[in-house]
Amino acid sequence: MNWTLEVVVVPVGDIDRAKAFYADGLGFHVDHDIVMGDEVRIVQLTPPGSGCSVVIGKGAVPAMEPGSLKGLQLVVPDIAAAREELLAHGVAVGEVQVIGENPHPVAHPLDNVGFLFFDDPDGNSWGIQQISTRA
Repeated sequence: MNWTLEVVVVPVGDIDRAKAFYADGLGFHVDHDIVMGDEVRIVQLTPPGSGCSVVIGKGAVPAMEPGSLKGLQLVVPDIAAAREELLAHGVAVGEVQVIGENPHPVAHPLDNVGFLFFDDPDGNSWGIQQISTRA
């Protein structure tokens, strides 16, 4: 049986600001933005190439403190290119960090061990890891 993670709820304080950050800053695709009255809004966004989306909103999503989600991780084939893209879109992202070492030879020295870190406008923390090939 396959178990796939399809949606992660990201707690935000300002839905429009978060939507702009994820869509314009990170390049996530806006799958839908549903408003049901004054108390319910659901925005679903998907990173390019991902099978898992993030949902931001109010009313129909669990009530969580904005900025309380830590440790979400994206994977890219080229960490340096990802960093340049984020910087070009105004995202405050740190330098590439090497964390650990590969237990086996890999095609690129940053594969598996190259990381970037950033926060969304609410303080939810994200990591980006380079994996250009999988064993």
